Amino acid sequence: MTSAGHAPTATASIQAAIAGEALIDLIRRPDGSYLPCLGGALYNLSRALARQGVGTQYLNPLSRDRFGRELAAQLAGDGVQLARPDPVQQVTSLAVVNLNAQGHPDYAFYREGVADRAVSAQGLGDACTALPALQLVCTGALALDARDTAIYLPWLAAQRAAGRCVVVDANLRPSVMPDLAAYRATVHAALAHAHIIKASDEDLDHLAVPGADALDRARNLLAANPQAHLLALTLGAEGAWLLHRHGTQCFAKEAQPLEVVDTVGAGDSFLAGLLAHLLRQAQGAGAAGFVQFVEALTAEACEQALRHALASASLCVMEQGCVPPGWDAASEWAQARPALAE
Repeated sequence: MTSAGHAPTATASIQAAIAGEALIDLIRRPDGSYLPCLGGALYNLSRALARQGVGTQYLNPLSRDRFGRELAAQLAGDGVQLARPDPVQQVTSLAVVNLNAQGHPDYAFYREGVADRAVSAQGLGDACTALPALQLVCTGALALDARDTAIYLPWLAAQRAAGRCVVVDANLRPSVMPDLAAYRATVHAALAHAHIIKASDEDLDHLAVPGADALDRARNLLAANPQAHLLALTLGAEGAWLLHRHGTQCFAKEAQPLEVVDTVGAGDSFLAGLLAHLLRQAQGAGAAGFVQFVEALTAEACEQALRHALASASLCVMEQGCVPPGWDAASEWAQARPALAE
C-alpha cells in the first residue's frame, strides 16, 4: 500500500491498473458560468484508489494541452503512476455537467479525436505485463462505448486469462451514445469478463435487466454473468448492496442524512473504497491471490468492505466535484457513524 500525496509508486508496488476516460468536467454554477474540474470515472477511480493507499497505474495517455497537464499533475500529486508519461497531441475530452436540485449530474460529452482514446488493446496489455505485483484491472463508463470494443474487450479477456481480477463499473451514459443497442451489448460483453461488477440502480434500468426492483435486477445480473463473484449495487442516498456468488447479501445505508454538495465522483469513490478494503483484507489474510480471496469472501468481509465503500462515497458527496477521501478519513467516518443494515 502507498500513501496519498507522495510521489508515484514504483512499478513493483502497483496493484491496480485502470483504463478509461480522463476529462474535464465543466460544471454549471447557479450564475450560469462553468467551473472546470478534473474528472472522468476511471480517472477519478485512479485518484481515489491511490488516496486509499493502493498502488495504482493509469493506463491511458493524456494530452499535452493545458487540461492534460493539469490532469497529469493531479495524478502525480495523488501518487498515481502513468503508464504513458509522455503526453500526446490529441486534445483532452470535455464533459458539460448540469446539476439538478438534488445535486445529481447530467452530462454532455465531447470526445472525438481525444487523448484518452489514443490507446490499443496491445498497449494496455503490454503496460499490465510490466507490473509484477498487479492484482486487479478495471474499466467501465465511457470506455464501454461500442466504438471502442476492439480496445477494451480483448484487453479484459487477456487480463482475466492472466489471472488478474477484472473489475467492470457499468456506469452507463446512454444519452451520449449514438447507438444505444450496440452500447448496451458492449456493456454486457464487458461484464461477462468481470470478477467484480459495480452497477447503480439506473445502470440496471439502462441495461434492461429484468426484475421487480433494483435488488432483484442485481441478483438477475449476477446470475446472468456466471464468471462474476461479486456485484456491488449502489442506490444513491438509499445505500448500497453487496451480492456474492455463494449467496451472501449485505446492505448499508447512512443512518443520518448528508449535506450533499453534488454527487460527482461518488460512485468512483465508493468503488475505490470497496477495492481498497478488499485488497487490504486479502493482504492481511495472506491470500494466495486476490481472485481467490474474492471468490471465497466471507459475509463479515463483505460487510466491512461495504461499510468502508459507503463511507468513501459519503465523504465525496459533501465536496464540490470529485474529492476522494483517504483511507484514514473513510475508516474514521465508518467507525464514527455506524450504517444502517438489513
